[in-house]
Amino acid sequence: MMLRSSRRILQAVSSLAEENLSYRLLETLRKPPCFLSTTATRSSSQSTNSTTEESRSGAEPSESENCSELEAKLAKKDKYIEERDKLVTELEDKYKRSLAENQNVLQRSQKMVEEARLFAIRGFSKDLLEIADILEKATTSVPKEELDKNSHLKNLFEGLTMTEAQLHKVFNKNGLEKMNPEGEKFNPHFHEAVFQFDAPDKEDGTVAVVQKIGYTLNGITLRPALVGVVKKST
Repeated sequence: MMLRSSRRILQAVSSLAEENLSYRLLETLRKPPCFLSTTATRSSSQSTNSTTEESRSGAEPSESENCSELEAKLAKKDKYIEERDKLVTELEDKYKRSLAENQNVLQRSQKMVEEARLFAIRGFSKDLLEIADILEKATTSVPKEELDKNSHLKNLFEGLTMTEAQLHKVFNKNGLEKMNPEGEKFNPHFHEAVFQFDAPDKEDGTVAVVQKIGYTLNGITLRPALVGVVKKST
């Protein structure tokens, strides 16, 4: 009985020893050797470094491409702004030219209308001058002493004088003015010299005699005054 018990104890101890040895061996196998760990660490480090370098080398071309693309966009934008400014300048120039042309057309049209209006009344005014001349001759030909003797002649004279005054009032209202240049310097734009004579008491080139008074229409000579001009004899 003792022998069997001893054998069982030995078998149990042997079994436990084997199990302990197997456990240790398994643990040893589970842990990698030092050189394997170091190599693996170095390989991992080299792999990480190479991956980082590759990522960096790969990022650098990507960044340069982005810069090139950005520069291209900026250049395109600058070109667009330049073309826009050029177009705006051209449109402003055309607008100003159009305004100036319209202003010139308006001024020319107004001038043509004014000239047409003046031309329209020019002929009519010139015809009225004959009536004014006749009235003037009628009033200047009546002797003053006869007016007191004849009441009818006096009434007629007063009527002619009033008519002449009203006619000249209408003339002045429409820009038709009387021009009597006696004593003035001869001006070929307003006067027409009919004759010349020597007058010792007057300056050379002075209008001394007015045969027929002149008229201007809005500053433009409608009929020049017929005058006699002083000319000194040599």
